[in-house]
Amino acid sequence: METKEKFKDFVKSNPILLKHVKDGKMTWQQFYEIYDLYGEDKEAWKDYLVKDSAPVKAATTFDLASFIKGLDLDGIQNGVTSLQRVLSLLQDMSSNKQTNPTSTYKPRPIYKHFDD
Repeated sequence: METKEKFKDFVKSNPILLKHVKDGKMTWQQFYEIYDLYGEDKEAWKDYLVKDSAPVKAATTFDLASFIKGLDLDGIQNGVTSLQRVLSLLQDMSSNKQTNPTSTYKPRPIYKHFDD
């Protein structure tokens, strides 16, 4: 197995590393370099694999309640209303083109003069 794949498996088995990256304390590149040099040696990872009292959520979990709380429902309603207006306007414009085709216009012959 390739080193990169082994590193991915190591990160999946130690989701606490994600917290360090999200907090800005470390980068994935720095973690990969440590892994490349020391592998899964417990001494190399002891500063990063310390378990906190609060469990760390995996990157794939999604907190639906906090997402819903963060929604601006008035803004969404305004956006939907604006979109409905635009669609209505486009529909009106397309129906006007179908009922009033441009072929009804007949240009005046060049040799004819205006009647005064």
